[in-house]
Amino acid sequence: MEQFDQSLESLIHSAGWLAPFLFILLHVLRPILFLPVIVVCIAGGVLFGFFEGAILSFVGLSLMTLISYILVNKFPKFRHKMSRLKKKLFQDRTISVSQVMILRIMPFVHFHLLSLYLMESTKSFREYMNYSVLGVILPAVVYTAFGQIITELSWISTALLFLALALIYSLAGKLNKARLHSRTLDSNR
Repeated sequence: MEQFDQSLESLIHSAGWLAPFLFILLHVLRPILFLPVIVVCIAGGVLFGFFEGAILSFVGLSLMTLISYILVNKFPKFRHKMSRLKKKLFQDRTISVSQVMILRIMPFVHFHLLSLYLMESTKSFREYMNYSVLGVILPAVVYTAFGQIITELSWISTALLFLALALIYSLAGKLNKARLHSRTLDSNR
């Protein structure tokens, strides 16, 4: 990780005014390079500072949601692969849009898989992009600002943080079920 940061830092400094574009490109190429979102966002905070790093990470992650949409809709094999992964990890569980947004904060959850959930939960490309863009704001800010702190937390603190996120995720699911149930009751009347 430290060597990656140093290599990236020297590349960014030598790039000059192209550095922000290269960083956004890094976000787009991140899945191919097998880099976790959190690593790239932390690097953005180190290289560009909190504000610019968060904005550049937001733009990069937003582009990734667009690319996810294109990949899923233009390449049936990719969609099939994501659908198999979805079934394997989540069985036939329905996940609400708010739960997808919470899962976006968790660094170990597959980015394209969450994009697939959003595609299946929304009615149009525009609605998908609106939710996707809203869903990447928090990870871009949290990882850029607190990414280094999160990686330096003790394992107990990290476990408590993920437990809190899991609790919020569970509550969002229960609220979504209650909302769907009340809609069903209202439509039956």
